[in-house]
Amino acid sequence: MQPSSPPLPSPPTFQDILRARQVIRRYLPPTPLHRYPSLDRLLGASVYVKHENYQPIGAFKIRGGINFMAHLDEASRQRGVVTASTGNHGQSIAYAAQLFGIRAVIVVPEGANPVKVEAMRSYGAEVVFHGADFEASKRHCATLEAEEGLRFISSGDEPLLIAGVGTHALEMLEAQPDLEVILVPVGGGSGAAGAALVAKAVDPNIRVIGVQARGAPAAYLTWKERTWRTAPIETFAGGLATGEPFMLPQQILWQHLDDFVLVDDQELLVAIRLYLEKAKTLAEPAGAAPLAAALRLREQLQGRRVGLILSGGNISPDELRQALDGS
Repeated sequence: MQPSSPPLPSPPTFQDILRARQVIRRYLPPTPLHRYPSLDRLLGASVYVKHENYQPIGAFKIRGGINFMAHLDEASRQRGVVTASTGNHGQSIAYAAQLFGIRAVIVVPEGANPVKVEAMRSYGAEVVFHGADFEASKRHCATLEAEEGLRFISSGDEPLLIAGVGTHALEMLEAQPDLEVILVPVGGGSGAAGAALVAKAVDPNIRVIGVQARGAPAAYLTWKERTWRTAPIETFAGGLATGEPFMLPQQILWQHLDDFVLVDDQELLVAIRLYLEKAKTLAEPAGAAPLAAALRLREQLQGRRVGLILSGGNISPDELRQALDGS
């Protein structure tokens, strides 16, 4: 049973995503949507890769951070913000807070990806290590919020973040309006929720498929059973390592997501290596998840126009070594 919590805000709308694009375009150019003949041949489909790994922080989350900070009230700007992250969300908040001159405290799990931690610090954020996993880090935010008067930012249950990150799918469909399938990673679910909102508003026939690690299936189980479910975290993919669902994105996914696929860590390693070989680009484990799922769904994707959201490229040296050692 879901523990008691404050009521959820209203979910964002497609119009909120259009408004977010007006904000974000002042700070970020659109990321590329590229085709790779080798990937086309591999999947037997027309494959379009949305390169969110080319963002300044190397991940799509930057869109949500900028949209959130642009709307933050003056009192909260003066106090500063606190959030929990396994990496990319924290980088987004750190980058956007620096952009708007706001103090940011990021709580990360012990053993968090050092590449992402260093990036957060480079953007001026204060990084606090606490707990073995994301859920423990998130709980510690409540303590800091109370002690220091900081404004807590949920990485999932925040409409402005969902609207911001949904602009990646909007750019995809502006560049390639006839996409038939979009595959998107799911950690907390904000990116998938935003993508599903956009796709169904543009064309209800577009299939949107979420992808999560089999070793951290909380969001998948919650989507499948339409009720709050937790699950152990047993995956190396930090961007997918969420042990409790965020219910605001889930409300959107229940309505708009067509399918949900779980992939093994070994499949993620293969997909990382394939992106390096076929597209000459770096994908972190979560970013490689849509390609891993597309390989699994190859038969049903035959001959179709498929969009893969490569959500981030912040891979650690150890993760890259694992992927290359399997070649």
